[in-house]
Amino acid sequence: VVVNGQTVGPFSHEQMIAGVRSGQYNPATMVWREGFKDWLPVEQVKELTDSGTAGGNVPPPMTGRQAHEIDYEIFGHEMQFVEIELDPQESVVAEAGSMMYMSDFIKMDTIFGDGSASSQQGGFFDKMLGAGKRLITGEGLFVTLFTFQGQNKGKVAFASPYPGKIIPLDLTRYGNRIICQKDAFLCAAKGVAIGIAFQKRIGTALFGGEGFIMQQLDGDGLCFVHAGGTIVERELQAGETLRVDTGCLVALTQTVNYDIEYVGNVKSAVFGGEGFFFASLRGPGHVWLQSLPFSRLAGRIWAAAPKAGGQSVGEGSVLGNIATLFEK
Repeated sequence: VVVNGQTVGPFSHEQMIAGVRSGQYNPATMVWREGFKDWLPVEQVKELTDSGTAGGNVPPPMTGRQAHEIDYEIFGHEMQFVEIELDPQESVVAEAGSMMYMSDFIKMDTIFGDGSASSQQGGFFDKMLGAGKRLITGEGLFVTLFTFQGQNKGKVAFASPYPGKIIPLDLTRYGNRIICQKDAFLCAAKGVAIGIAFQKRIGTALFGGEGFIMQQLDGDGLCFVHAGGTIVERELQAGETLRVDTGCLVALTQTVNYDIEYVGNVKSAVFGGEGFFFASLRGPGHVWLQSLPFSRLAGRIWAAAPKAGGQSVGEGSVLGNIATLFEK
């Protein structure tokens, strides 16, 4: 599907039917599938028009969003937290240990997987498979589900684990899918599926910083990811390339081509401190970058720790290394 001059998808037949009937796609929206010689407007695709969906061989129209519709507000600047407002029986899922506070009448449950319909359907083996996807990405087998069971409104807040920003993402704006680094997910409306995205290129797998496994967020609800430092967003045009440090990549849409590029200059790699490889991002699509990857922050803290040879006194101290002589 072409949306705002960008290609998004692919989508299932059911998703396309829902998009046409909800008004997300108009009769002039250009679409393509296998078997088409060229792009066609929706009005010329029989299986997407009203006349083509009247029979009994196609699914009935979807009633609305699969995910719960939640409201939110983000507080703070450098150490942010997000406050989620829930209507009665609405739910939000979050990483264990990220909850900051919650109001009365909110029930907290620990569940397998991510709380999406796909991960909760089927038997015990199916649920374990959904939970195992999270385990592969470095997360736990369980997530915490918060459900408001009172009247009026309930509120629950989740905090970032380190200095940075929280990025709210409405998946319906990005083709119902976002790819993000493994530890970026913070919380989401119940119904958002948290899966895995394998990087197909061997170079990306070996030298991509985040490895060949990233998190994949699917659905039609709100989700929140966190990143370090300042957040930079870039909308890449078709064919436009952006080269970034592998650790600075936070998230990207599914239309962005993600690969690893060799610096090409051994002297720059060895003495410049930037490493041997860059992440090469080629449009079309949207990308989110962070100015302070947690690995850099942790590296600086470790280097400054006394046990690692760092100094426990201020850098401007007149005593300098003499003050730490007896500690060592």
